[in-house]
Amino acid sequence: MNLGIVGTGKIVVDALFAMQPIKDIKLKSIFARPRSREKGVELAKKYGITEVFTDYDEMFDSGHVDTVYIGLVNMVHFEYAKKALEKGINVILEKPFVGNYQEAKELIDIAKEKGCFVFEAITVLHNDVILKMKEALPKLGRIRMMTANYSQYSSRYDRYLAGDVDPAFDPACLSGALRDINVYNIHYAAELFGRPEKVSYHPNRGFNGVDTSGTLVMEYDGFSAVCTGAKDSDSPCFVTVQGEKGYMKIDGKPNVAPNLTIVTVDDSGELVKDAAGAMTRKTKIEEFVPSETHHRMTREFIDFARIIDEKDYREWERYARETLDVMSVLDRC
Repeated sequence: MNLGIVGTGKIVVDALFAMQPIKDIKLKSIFARPRSREKGVELAKKYGITEVFTDYDEMFDSGHVDTVYIGLVNMVHFEYAKKALEKGINVILEKPFVGNYQEAKELIDIAKEKGCFVFEAITVLHNDVILKMKEALPKLGRIRMMTANYSQYSSRYDRYLAGDVDPAFDPACLSGALRDINVYNIHYAAELFGRPEKVSYHPNRGFNGVDTSGTLVMEYDGFSAVCTGAKDSDSPCFVTVQGEKGYMKIDGKPNVAPNLTIVTVDDSGELVKDAAGAMTRKTKIEEFVPSETHHRMTREFIDFARIIDEKDYREWERYARETLDVMSVLDRC
């Protein structure tokens, strides 16, 4: 993969660090807005990037990139991704993918037409924990509930309260708790259970209408997935899936997924007394910790490079379907 970096913000800095150990990714160029050119030059020097562009078309005209990673503000994702795809360039697009379902479908359709790829960079789908969850799901029996909470007091929230609106709290920039943070929880539900039958979102809104926090309810056949995301308050973060024969739980931020505990009912049918004195079913506990990685984003870039280099369209289409499921949820919210 010959990669062009689009943007110079914090997420781009994280991505560049995450890519360092991946030999299959060749960093060729970086695009910066004219006002951010100096930052682009600094990143180029630090990560061995040979070219810095302030004109997006010139990056493509150089002929040195076959893929771009776009880490710009949410509101321009569609515009920048579409331009690259129309030139036959693969796209890795930071979450949240784009503004609505129709834009997402248009990008995926262009990729199919051009024989290239467009990915949503969402760490949830590139972690050993989600694979273990899918493997363990049948052991839980009939699913009755999913609950997830990703709440983190934003470093920009105090500024927002003072009236200084960063793009992360500007609804015109397609930001807010649902898209910026709760989207991780939605991806767990979509990957495990697909597209829900019904959706309702209950936001807490700031002075400019942005959702600073909120709870999303996704209704499936026989159960609901309740997902909370907050940028205005803190809480222990977790993901829990409950079934009639057990449950599994991530203790920690959903975008990192540091562990997974799987608790299933013992086949013996034996009852045991719990701490409150009630008789409960005897259970088996399995603890799973994923292998360490260089950075939480490293695994997704390894996967993207492999799919692009091997032209694995079947695997890409699976990711594309999941992204469309999530975009459908966001649209209905």
